[in-house]
Amino acid sequence: MKEERKKQLEELYAAKVQAKAEEISKWIYEHPEDGDQEFLSSAYICEQLKETGFSVQLPYGSLKTAFRCELKGSKPGATYAFLAEYDALPGYGEQHDELAHACGHNWIGAVCAGVGLMFAQMQEELEGTIVIMGTPAEETTGGKCVLVEEGAFDDVDFAFQLHLGAENNAHVVTLAMDSLEFTFHGKAAHAAAYPHLGVNALDAVNLMFTGISYLRQQLRCDTRVHGIITKGGEACNIIPDLCACKFYIRAADKAYMEEISAKIVNIAKGASFMTGTQMEYRNFENTYYDLVNLESFQQLYVENAKLCGSGDFVDSDADASGSSDVGNVSHVCPMMYSELALKGPTPAYAHDVNFLEYLKLPCADDKLRKGIISLCLTVFDLYDEKQREDIMNEFDTRKE
Repeated sequence: MKEERKKQLEELYAAKVQAKAEEISKWIYEHPEDGDQEFLSSAYICEQLKETGFSVQLPYGSLKTAFRCELKGSKPGATYAFLAEYDALPGYGEQHDELAHACGHNWIGAVCAGVGLMFAQMQEELEGTIVIMGTPAEETTGGKCVLVEEGAFDDVDFAFQLHLGAENNAHVVTLAMDSLEFTFHGKAAHAAAYPHLGVNALDAVNLMFTGISYLRQQLRCDTRVHGIITKGGEACNIIPDLCACKFYIRAADKAYMEEISAKIVNIAKGASFMTGTQMEYRNFENTYYDLVNLESFQQLYVENAKLCGSGDFVDSDADASGSSDVGNVSHVCPMMYSELALKGPTPAYAHDVNFLEYLKLPCADDKLRKGIISLCLTVFDLYDEKQREDIMNEFDTRKE
């Protein structure tokens, strides 16, 4: 039964979708845009989907380059959201000072659009609603964080995203991450003639770093705290009256990250008290949550990916150190996130110059086909009420 379904999808893809999906990937690749500035890419994807019958909201929510494209099936059912990304990275290109898609977000956008194009051809047998959600600025400000806060996923039953990587991996681990900026206000004075009249804001910053260094001894091994001094004074002969520093706080789960962030705020308060400075702090970026992997959901996808010829998957990625806004989505609805291996002549990893080059090779288009068809198969699997209940029960258990 599933083999027959796969064959039908492969024939449909080759006849109706392949050329357009590959064109979308190539077009976005050739038009790289910075996060929150993806005006061309977001409009381009929406136009391709609108032509096949999707309703389009662009912009969506408060983000100018976010979008929501929706296709309702002929029968009632769940709402399936596919999370498109399309922002590029700086520091690449021919002169290594330009924007380029070294993380493969052109491919992610094309996969999601491709799934939409497939179901537009199968609307009569679609049970439920397909949503292609445009989520800008994953590499910078984290558009999904904003969309989650604004309720964009409140009506979504199941969310999906594929990413290219070094290995096939459906158990990617990402860290929750907070971003805190601390500013200390002191009083300037001549550092040689009248140092006693000054209030040293740099002393407060240095005490912060010292306090955090002592805190690390009592942190879990999955926790990372790393920071920089962003303002440390203007001249050696002036007691600094305004100094600032920034920190990322990462942990394997959101609750522990929040606990450590609170301790770091207390360290800042202590540094302020000891030096007589005034302190203020803020989040300078959106807070990322850890990715909640649901075994029942991941396994369902892996079976379909293998059926489509993607090969074996690694068991886990326990040594993760990165963070992504996709984790925020996984805290509000069941999320299936997986990486598919992009293998060229030599090993390559996301944000690698080689990775950028491999995205132009036939192997990337082959993964595009396998990714789109495997996602379509997974949606069909979710027509089964028992499958949906198993995933929802695991999601509800993980939330408790």
